[in-house]
Amino acid sequence: MKYLSEYRDAEVVHEYLAELKKITTKSWTLMEICGGQTHSLVKNGILSLLPKNIQMVHGPGCPVCVTPLHLIDKAVFLAEEKKAILCSYGDMLRVPGSKKSLLEAKANGADVRILYSPLEAVKLAKENPNKQVVFFAVGFETTAPANALSVLHAQREELSNYSILTSHVLVPPAIEAIVNDESNIVQGFLAAGHVCTIMGIHQYFPLVNNNKLPIVITGFEPVDILQGIVMLVKQLERGSYKLENQYGRFVSDEGNVEAQKILQKVFSVVDREWRGIGTIPLSGYELNEAYAAFDANKKFDITIDKVEESKECIAGEILRGVKKPMQCPQFGKGCTPLKPLGAPMVSSEGACAAYYHFSNVDVLV
Repeated sequence: MKYLSEYRDAEVVHEYLAELKKITTKSWTLMEICGGQTHSLVKNGILSLLPKNIQMVHGPGCPVCVTPLHLIDKAVFLAEEKKAILCSYGDMLRVPGSKKSLLEAKANGADVRILYSPLEAVKLAKENPNKQVVFFAVGFETTAPANALSVLHAQREELSNYSILTSHVLVPPAIEAIVNDESNIVQGFLAAGHVCTIMGIHQYFPLVNNNKLPIVITGFEPVDILQGIVMLVKQLERGSYKLENQYGRFVSDEGNVEAQKILQKVFSVVDREWRGIGTIPLSGYELNEAYAAFDANKKFDITIDKVEESKECIAGEILRGVKKPMQCPQFGKGCTPLKPLGAPMVSSEGACAAYYHFSNVDVLV
């Protein structure tokens, strides 16, 4: 199968591993930003095959994981108190809020539904004119165009009962925040190919040049990731820094220009709180004033007090690459997929879930 089997070829994987061992003379700490890349690294056993002086740490590229606690509480409030039909992707339902998850709200009788597209939520609003329908719009730049299109579609249909609860976050400001964190140990980044498919590559040049930091845009299959690691290590070993695009089969320099136009039309760039990390300036999308009627925060005038995260959960340190899941005292004990303390143990892109399901660690034996 073109562009799939070729990038899972074990022979090619071992060729890249052999090349890595040959070219690596120093110790390097690299971060893959996307949770999909994290799962590929762990599930395919790549972490255990890398040279010992190459350490991979895992970034905040799981949108479910970085959705703030109080936004989960807002979604629960809309479903329970406002009796809205609350729609979301599946992963969001199990993420714990301060008191309960959306799945628990659903079990208690709230109308919470799993959908695969925000356009399904618009259809629901049209079919249920006497009910408010809210789509919990989470994700990076990759999913934002579809959510923006749902607002445009609802406006065209003149639906006054559709809105979105927005929790969109942006990748480049997150990389900047990690680099500037006093605890940062990352020397090079693997950027997420699907984000760059939408946004292009130009946002990454300032990160590279201002921070003297090598970045390689990669895909998600084992060969993609290993080729990206080889490209990063080659730069680091020769003391250079530049932006390289390993994912050229999908990522163009300009990205998806039409999708970008939709984002610029519907959203404004705002400061955004990231769960476990804090507020990162200009790191999120919010509906602009022209589409305020579709903003659930404004439509329902939601006021939810912020609650502190569980002190037992070290998700913030994991999402910043400071620690790994197995360094959490609660990993596999007080925190499991059935009873998670934090979002990284819930999401299909969460680092903790990846280690729990695919790593051969003592706690799981």
